[in-house]
Amino acid sequence: MHVPDGFINAPTSAVTGVVAAGAIAVSLRGARRELDERTAPLAGLVAAFIFAVQMLNFPVAAGTSGHLLGGALAAILVGPFTGVLCVSVVLLMQGILFADGGLTALGVNITDMAIVTTVVAYALFRGLVKVLPRTRRSVTVASFVAALVSVPAAALAFTVLYWIGGTTDVAIGKVATAMIGVHVLIGIGEAVITALTVGAVIAVRPDLVYGARGLQQRLKLRVNGELVDAPGASGPAPAPVAARSHRKVWITGLVASLVLAGFVSFYASANPDGLEKVAADKGIDEKAKEHASADSPLADYGVKDISDARISGGLAGVIGVGVTVVAGSAVFWSVRRRRSDDASPADTETTV
Repeated sequence: MHVPDGFINAPTSAVTGVVAAGAIAVSLRGARRELDERTAPLAGLVAAFIFAVQMLNFPVAAGTSGHLLGGALAAILVGPFTGVLCVSVVLLMQGILFADGGLTALGVNITDMAIVTTVVAYALFRGLVKVLPRTRRSVTVASFVAALVSVPAAALAFTVLYWIGGTTDVAIGKVATAMIGVHVLIGIGEAVITALTVGAVIAVRPDLVYGARGLQQRLKLRVNGELVDAPGASGPAPAPVAARSHRKVWITGLVASLVLAGFVSFYASANPDGLEKVAADKGIDEKAKEHASADSPLADYGVKDISDARISGGLAGVIGVGVTVVAGSAVFWSVRRRRSDDASPADTETTV
């Protein structure tokens, strides 16, 4: 759903740029509370994983494909404020290096794909977790539903932005029907990917899933062959000693991201994604402009001057994952360090 230059007029793009900048500023402050010794090492990895999975377009209807947006996944794994930053880092890398998503439309894309998806998904996720049984399975179920809803919500947000500042004269009802219809289908794919990823992490390291914090499980004792709750033994189950290091999870996630971007992406659907298809069918793309980074060595997810499509695309994917994990980690460690610096005066005052 990367919006290119020319779909939305300059005034509306400028306003969304201000909205995006404000949201990022708020998220930088909010992320200080979310980024701790568990989430800080993983936030950059989450951004890189989203970058990798976004290269895997999957077919959803005749001649149409979809890809992960990632707002729900990021918010549930590392927190909503950090989630906004994760997706924003991905969009920035894609726009600058890969000519994916217009530079003048960066504010539109951040507002639509980072802010709307994260806010809608995490609000719905928290609501579901409160009413569902407090189990790990409930977290996975809530992740599925939240991710499913977040995609048509983003499609609706784009429709509103197009209604306000679209550069072509297309009936808004037709845009809304087409956008929301196809993105409900894409939302199913988003939900499956999100639920599988959250479920996989929570199965091995529930302490690393931000959205699973606070879950309490009673200690079970076997009495006469049956499992019963131990009296007075409520509270979060401690992580095993061997699981206290993040290194294994981080390396596994990075390797998975590299494999997805460097190898599996070659088999992704070549059909246009939901927005591209609707834009072509309805005439929204009549005033689309060439990307300012169209001559980038990595434009269109291929390495310039490498003729072999498999090698070119795979190498571009690997470079993208590497750049994103480095950029994301730098941002999140900086925010984490700022939190530590801010806490120092208070700690000093307490000890005096």
